[in-house]
Amino acid sequence: MPETDNPAMSLLENAKNHLKDLVAFDTTSRYSNRPLIDHMAAFLREHGIEPVILPDETGEKANLIARIGPADRPGVVLSGHTDVVPALEKGWTSGPFDLTERDGKLYGRGSCDMKGFAACVMAIVPQLAAAELERPVWLCFSHDEEVGCLGAPAIAEWLAALDVPPMLAIIGEPTDMTLVTGQKGKIAMRCNVHGTSGHSSFAPDHVNAIDYAARIIAMIAQRADQVGKEGPFDRDFTVPHSTMLATMISGGVATNVTPDLCSFTFEIRSLPTHDARAELEFLKKRANEEILPKMQAKCAETGIEWDEIFAYPAMGDNTSSEGFAFFHDIMPEWSGKVSYGSEGGVFETIGGIPSVIVGPGSIRQAHKPDEFVEIAQLGLCLDFLGRVADRVSKPA
Repeated sequence: MPETDNPAMSLLENAKNHLKDLVAFDTTSRYSNRPLIDHMAAFLREHGIEPVILPDETGEKANLIARIGPADRPGVVLSGHTDVVPALEKGWTSGPFDLTERDGKLYGRGSCDMKGFAACVMAIVPQLAAAELERPVWLCFSHDEEVGCLGAPAIAEWLAALDVPPMLAIIGEPTDMTLVTGQKGKIAMRCNVHGTSGHSSFAPDHVNAIDYAARIIAMIAQRADQVGKEGPFDRDFTVPHSTMLATMISGGVATNVTPDLCSFTFEIRSLPTHDARAELEFLKKRANEEILPKMQAKCAETGIEWDEIFAYPAMGDNTSSEGFAFFHDIMPEWSGKVSYGSEGGVFETIGGIPSVIVGPGSIRQAHKPDEFVEIAQLGLCLDFLGRVADRVSKPA
């Protein structure tokens, strides 16, 4: 680590070095994150902190949990995910897994979403380990957030089973270091429509799977328009109502063959006050009552299948919780609620831990070529984490 007489600059350089190490691990969700988890675990052990590793059923993915401070009082969670989206797009001007500094920005896959936060947390570990803490700080890093928050439930369940669970979780997703107090939930579904095939010149005799899939998609779009007009609404969200839409579709084998299969995916992104499960069941009921009988009138073996890809819950407004009250005066400026996903809803719903979102970088830079985080944002994050550390420390 470069030496400097300025302690704040030393801490920032430390965070940059940690970020360089973290970005170098290709933790695209389809790959194992164990090398990165092992790297973080080794670092924690160097500072006298023994982490808990929670592997998934394959052993190739894992979560990390570490406590710094006493176990008999409620503390705060600093939460991040270790996986990143693929970096296969054209437009990268430097290697996506080689952190590159240009014009006050650090470029690399995950630099913004969300290894920048993880690097800042690692940078303050020595301070936390050396401090006399009145309340614990829990470090929680998960696998497979980008493909449906798959790792976080195990962390939330583990924390909820403690004799004294945490009182607040701070999710370090990129928010430009502002406070976000709500997040939508999501259900991702795949619908398979099974029809009958044959020469397209005899189309009236067949059950065209694409045709009937399109009718279901039209139902989804119709309901989305209705919700957009009638609500429910929460004007604090970037999009103030729930949304639903088809996202991918495939079917057919040739221009002169009636397709016997069409598959499409769709999503429901819901406000915390909107029952997405009820919306899904309403859609299934409509399809089964209005579309399926027409298909089966021609062929009884046709059908509609529904498969859930993944789901995660919404995160409500927890500003009235005891945990938020303990930290509220050191929180950054409030910026509203967001329509993208995070693990905050998992901590809240499964673990019973009130959650907020605060992290460095902008979501506008996430999932893009030349993803970057501004170095100034890391500085703001380190300042915030320093305030958190001071709040849970014993008075001098």
